Amino acid sequence: MKDRQLKLSDYLIIASLIFGMFFGAGNLIFPVHLGQLAGGNWITAALGFLLSGVCIPLLAILAISATKSGGIYDLAKPISPRYALIFLILVHATLGPLFATPRTATVSYALGIEPYIPKEFNSLALAIYSALFFLIVYTFSVRQSKILSSIGKLLNPLFLGLLLIIFLLGIFSPMGNSMAGKPTTDYITAAFANGFLEGYNTMDALAALAFGITIITAIKMMGVKDAKQISLATAKAGTFGILGIALVYVALIFLGATSLNQFKLADNGGVTLTQISRYYLGNLGNVLLALLATVGCLTTAMGLVIAFAQDFHQRFPRFSYKQFLIFNCFLSFLVANLGLDLIITWSIPVLMFLYPLSISLIILGLTSSMFDNDKLVYRITTIFTLVPAIFDMLKALPPVLSETTLVQILLDFAQKWLPLFSIGFAWLPFSILGFILGLGYHKLSRRT
Repeated sequence: MKDRQLKLSDYLIIASLIFGMFFGAGNLIFPVHLGQLAGGNWITAALGFLLSGVCIPLLAILAISATKSGGIYDLAKPISPRYALIFLILVHATLGPLFATPRTATVSYALGIEPYIPKEFNSLALAIYSALFFLIVYTFSVRQSKILSSIGKLLNPLFLGLLLIIFLLGIFSPMGNSMAGKPTTDYITAAFANGFLEGYNTMDALAALAFGITIITAIKMMGVKDAKQISLATAKAGTFGILGIALVYVALIFLGATSLNQFKLADNGGVTLTQISRYYLGNLGNVLLALLATVGCLTTAMGLVIAFAQDFHQRFPRFSYKQFLIFNCFLSFLVANLGLDLIITWSIPVLMFLYPLSISLIILGLTSSMFDNDKLVYRITTIFTLVPAIFDMLKALPPVLSETTLVQILLDFAQKWLPLFSIGFAWLPFSILGFILGLGYHKLSRRT
């Protein structure tokens, strides 16, 4: 039986699924906050943000497509099966119940519900909201065959329609000159580098690795079985979906930059989004933002819990997809009630550690044909990336840990001996060196 030939409408539905899974909690608040931080340097900062928040996730999808991988495990397996399993667990723990998935509930609560709740009832309200939120996520996610219709055909188009209203108002009736705002200290001389690091907070590069299995499963359910055709469909739909995200990011960063003409620098993008929606639509803006945040975060939460359950069920088949889904939703509910600020604080050092390893793995996957998928190239590059990534993680630890004597000694060493450590890129020259050494060894070994 021949594979079904996908039409343009099919690619757009898959692209909508990809957009919906990616675009949620951090994707709304971090670009807006970046616009405020960068002020008049928002274009330079946006370029850095787009590199880490758009280009690298797209490369991750293309790497999965090029290597015909089923997801994170297959992509990392050339390093070693044990490393691939550990890396899969770390990525899914970060995207799943420890950080990203709970954040979808706390961000939507902070934007849509918290402003109307008295402080003394805030904890109770968050508990009730997050319980209902993850109950809805579980209900929509328990049947894998429904993900295309739930996200690709229903929730994401609704989300885009709501978002378009704010964008049109911001473009045709801007709050002021986007270049007039004063950049914060970090964005005066290093706007691009800080914009790049801000893109880590979206977790999209990690999400692209995790969502690979969900995208491939959805394509298979559309009637495509051939591995080559699945890879091609993944690449095409991924490109459409990620480019759509890029356009939304630029619009959000622009809104953040123009908001400085009306509002002071806020503590986070959630506050700024609330101010913007009220500025344009008054009380109706509050309702719109609540709907926008809830729908956007629901689609991302669904994508995250589904990818988690699919990957772990594949690796540990003795437990069912449904059992992993219940576990993730319940643990995410518990973590969500720790609050948004605490989740973000502890997620940053983990991202500073995982992102370099993810980026190097993505590049290795894309270039694997250059070295015949030689395991040694994978291993040397990964080892050279791992060490400075640990130092970057230590630097980003909360003060309660980063100010301890041992950590301070290690950070002083890194500051003195690791190039680019001060701007968060200590891993980059080491990763490049490891790749060059691995590639050189591969070429020499083939000649002898």
